[in-house]
Amino acid sequence: MFKFVLKRNFHNSLRLNSDFSHVVIGGGIIGASIAAELQEHDGNSVLLIDKHESLGMETTSRNSEVIHAGLYYPPDSLKSKLCILGKDKIYHAWETNKFQVPLKKCGKWIVAQDDTEAEYLEKVKAIADQVNVPVNYLSTSQANSKFPLIRANTAVLESPTTGIISAHDFVLFYQSRFENSDGTLGLNTKLINLEYNQGNSNYTLTVQGEEGGGEEEPMEITSDNVVNAAGVYAQEVSNLLLPEERHYKSYFAKGNYFSYSPEKPLGKITDVLIYPCPNPNASSLGTHLTFDLGGQLRFGPDLEWLDIEKADDIDYTPNPANLTKAYEAIKTYFPDITLNSLNPAYSGVRPKIYSREENMKKFADFIIKEEEGFPGFVNLLGMESPGLTASWAVGEYVKNMYHK
Repeated sequence: MFKFVLKRNFHNSLRLNSDFSHVVIGGGIIGASIAAELQEHDGNSVLLIDKHESLGMETTSRNSEVIHAGLYYPPDSLKSKLCILGKDKIYHAWETNKFQVPLKKCGKWIVAQDDTEAEYLEKVKAIADQVNVPVNYLSTSQANSKFPLIRANTAVLESPTTGIISAHDFVLFYQSRFENSDGTLGLNTKLINLEYNQGNSNYTLTVQGEEGGGEEEPMEITSDNVVNAAGVYAQEVSNLLLPEERHYKSYFAKGNYFSYSPEKPLGKITDVLIYPCPNPNASSLGTHLTFDLGGQLRFGPDLEWLDIEKADDIDYTPNPANLTKAYEAIKTYFPDITLNSLNPAYSGVRPKIYSREENMKKFADFIIKEEEGFPGFVNLLGMESPGLTASWAVGEYVKNMYHK
């Protein structure tokens, strides 16, 4: 657990009535970004707590590590605005040598195999044009000439600002900023309870640490403000505080990833990411082809809704039963793939705000809001993709909620 001594004179907020000005719950990529932004603002004293032994151990470490361009989301949505702003901040810092996080601006193709899918690409291009994200069409002959192992029967839309990044190093970037600004990091620290003290207009958090494999005695911490960035646990954290009639229900969509080991040499397959056109009203972008910074190909995520109500019940074991279905999906754009060349590798879980049925009917945006009646308590719910790309912008967005 974190080691610190609570002293009132260490607190620099205006009211001086709490141990910290802000507590950020959840040390994934988004929580770490928010904590760094808040701690760097003059006068703040921020505590970042996470239940794991290091930051970024859940959703952050279980995704495609893609820098998304911002093509798919309604232009007025938070997902669109924060994805594009976050992407731009990443690339600007990288291009000006202010960002030592490994990344590659590799680009991606979205491939259409029939006229219906080509119509979908037209809609994606219209959104891209509206939000000033560069895209361009390639002819199928150009595409087939460049990467003959990739099938694109009808159309190819290229996104040159899509990239890949080391999620692990990205989290460390935020952690370094936070700790270099004298933020307090509480690892192996689980939130037990959260209460609003109306008289003092602050919050009491009951936390419990783990040391040497055993649980420590719970302790209470007070804070003027609380940020709930708990990812798959965010609804549960929110429900500790809000009255029952305002409780949120948790929904989870698992994405399985598959490693690739070709049974025979095929030559160069691609050096851009390959995305199929997703099914209408789907909750994911389809089982796509991506690769890590070392060039190792992988496929995923697929989409598997989980029939559970609590994040503690998530089983992250990749589901081998989904392998054949993933193979059939991949084969539509990579016909030379064989079933035996794929193996279940890992999985991640998207924290959803709507059920499977609701997701078919409406767009699920990020929820980032101060809860009415609980001043200084900011909820972040449904922080799924493009959360990694958007994280820097999300941190600034939350900071600006407190410091307009």
